[in-house]
Amino acid sequence: MQTVQFISTTPSALVNLIDETVKKRLDEFKKFYQPKEPTKYVTRQYVADEMLHCDISTVHNLTKKGILIKYQCGGRVLYKREEVENAIVKLEK
Repeated sequence: MQTVQFISTTPSALVNLIDETVKKRLDEFKKFYQPKEPTKYVTRQYVADEMLHCDISTVHNLTKKGILIKYQCGGRVLYKREEVENAIVKLEK
């Protein structure tokens, strides 16, 4: 095992140096790794009433055409909120 000698460095200065270095590395790490947000699911009725302002049969037809992707949990049909928002496309003039 090797020994390391610190010349002209006080223990508190060494602790401060290590502390600053660790903080810098953590800040760099935080820039690239943000916490993942949970997927938000919404019902067919919510998509029809609140998001698209249309009839529930329109949501059904969009699903049949493959524009919207449905998910199922038990007997309930759900949609990912982000996917519904991404299905809305900008029209060119």
